[in-house]
Amino acid sequence: MESKSTGRFTLGRQSSLAPERDGEPEVRRPGGIDGLDVPEEMESGIRLMYLANEGDVAGIRELLASGVDVNFRDIDRRTALHVAACQGLPDVVQLLLESGAEVDPEDQWGSTPLADAIHYNNHEVIKLLEKHGAKLLIAPMHVKNSREVPEYEIDPSELDFTNSVDITKGTFRVATWRGIQVAVKKLGEDVITDEDKVRAFRDELALLQQIRHPNVVQFLGAVTQSSPMMIVTEYLHKGDLRDFLKRKGALKPALAVRFALDIARGMNYLHEHKPEAIIHRDLEPSNVLRDDSGHLKVADFGVSKLLKVAKTVREDRPLTWQDTAWRYVAPEVFRNEEYDMKVDVFSFSLILQEVKPFKDLQSRYIQ
Repeated sequence: MESKSTGRFTLGRQSSLAPERDGEPEVRRPGGIDGLDVPEEMESGIRLMYLANEGDVAGIRELLASGVDVNFRDIDRRTALHVAACQGLPDVVQLLLESGAEVDPEDQWGSTPLADAIHYNNHEVIKLLEKHGAKLLIAPMHVKNSREVPEYEIDPSELDFTNSVDITKGTFRVATWRGIQVAVKKLGEDVITDEDKVRAFRDELALLQQIRHPNVVQFLGAVTQSSPMMIVTEYLHKGDLRDFLKRKGALKPALAVRFALDIARGMNYLHEHKPEAIIHRDLEPSNVLRDDSGHLKVADFGVSKLLKVAKTVREDRPLTWQDTAWRYVAPEVFRNEEYDMKVDVFSFSLILQEVKPFKDLQSRYIQ
């Protein structure tokens, strides 16, 4: 039976967001190759995509010189730039861009050449596209089937950042979601091309879904299916412990003890978590927030670790002072040695020193 041309080109790798097909991708030759009756414009466009797939720079240059539209789209709205990005052909990508190709066209599944290049780990093409201004619009946690969308997924259009302000650390902002104020940790556009940061984002989400305690900030949801990706938690408008101590200085004993117990309860919950204990690893005053009743909650699990029973963990890379509030970090972490929950105890002790400085206690005993 004679096949009919659809104007679809799937001879090479398919779009990174296209639904997976059973078996091998269908192979279609460029329109007109098999003598099919197709419009000349479509035949030339499909031929352009075919040459892009083959890496034929000279053929592409000749075809473009004849007046073929460099931004021709097939039935799936893919362009020659999509094809070249999938195949990892920087020479072809460079030629297409110099010839006026749109740098961020979206196919019918929402994928761009940059997203395709990242999916197939074509690093040279990634750098080339970014140099020409390509921006990744697809989050790396994007799923292809709506049934796979996480239950905690929040539609970013529901987040209102009108009059939004930074909250202590610059990654957090206040927003309104379904009539309530929330804290939003927004990941920059550069994060989704950094595998280490994406992995940290996934790990933080995995942790937050498991945590439920009065002395730990409540996770509400996340944006993972679009960029920028975001984590949404309850907003505690009274701010963090660092700002509170700056205003109040040394606290009265009763309040100091109450604060210490709040932090201890939250950290004990994390350390006793089953089946794996949770090491916070970034416990410091700006990551301890005050709720409306004045009690404290532990927050920000961006560098936390899961710890199997009777085991230790190690940083994936040496820590630098820029990664965290270094003054509260235990020495073994900086030395890139194996560590366990005791590093949180170290941080906790330094917070206690600020809440009720030892010099005050020493002066009382001396008297």
